[in-house]
Amino acid sequence: MSFKKYPMYFFCYLAIVLITWFWYMTSNELFHIMGQHIAAMITMIFGSFIAGSSPEGSASVAYPIFTLYLGIEPDSARNFAFAIQSIGMTSATIFILNKKLPFERNYVKYVTLGGIIGLIIGTYYLVPFIAPKLAKLSFVSIWLSFGMILYYLNFKKITNTKNKITLLRSHDIGILLLLGLVGGFISSVFGTGINIFSFCFIVIYYGLDEKIAAKSSIIIMTIETIIGFLLHALIIKDFSTSTYHMWLSCIPIVIFFAPLGTYILSKISNKTFSNFLYLIFIVQYLGAIYVIRPNLYLSLLSLLVILASCSLFYFIYQNKRIEKN
Repeated sequence: MSFKKYPMYFFCYLAIVLITWFWYMTSNELFHIMGQHIAAMITMIFGSFIAGSSPEGSASVAYPIFTLYLGIEPDSARNFAFAIQSIGMTSATIFILNKKLPFERNYVKYVTLGGIIGLIIGTYYLVPFIAPKLAKLSFVSIWLSFGMILYYLNFKKITNTKNKITLLRSHDIGILLLLGLVGGFISSVFGTGINIFSFCFIVIYYGLDEKIAAKSSIIIMTIETIIGFLLHALIIKDFSTSTYHMWLSCIPIVIFFAPLGTYILSKISNKTFSNFLYLIFIVQYLGAIYVIRPNLYLSLLSLLVILASCSLFYFIYQNKRIEKN
């Protein structure tokens, strides 16, 4: 039997990470810490699967649960998100590349470049001024509004079939760089965001196929999260011991569940994928409402963000780029 159909580079990555992890945990007698982080490990089963199967990073699940339910400080939750995604999303990206699954290269290249700049600027000049509850509620409200517009377009049977952005002009490069810059700002706060933010625009404005856009966004977030991890671990050096132990505990979880999500993404239909996105957006929003318990001010703000975002996304659709396949 030929082994060419199997993702051998992916399996090599799994082996290297797991062997290194097992050796480190054994040498330092750290297996006991896993019992202290059961809640984080369970959270990452779902978080990493979603990260590998959608344009949402695992932090979209982990950040609100950690900060608002488990009582973990926002900075620690963000640092954990960067650290754990550097394992799980790298696993998913290697699977995508090794299996030669389709993705949009220009989308990845220019959004990533802008995202690196936005991440660095946001880390030093934006994060200190962000109120976590307000930011998180705005975050989930925007993505819920995108889900509503996506549902409307699918209900009208307006489907996206383009597999790449053709006729790339300087104007388009500027748009992609700007998307990356703003997405980098968002990721600097939550440990994720550039993927779903750019995904929303790419799908609506350029009409890119949702599954291709999702795989592209996974690669973008992988690069972003590795840089974020290195920035906080080696330069800023604000990783706490508890964050480090949570990361170690969750490595064997995410390294399997993130690529599992990517594999399932490659097998399902666009309609099923869209339905999956609707579910994620609704559960994410309701979960945030449950843990934040917003007062009247925050509730009205959320409603305003949803209405404004729906209007913006619909405006983008009405003025979307018309291009040849």
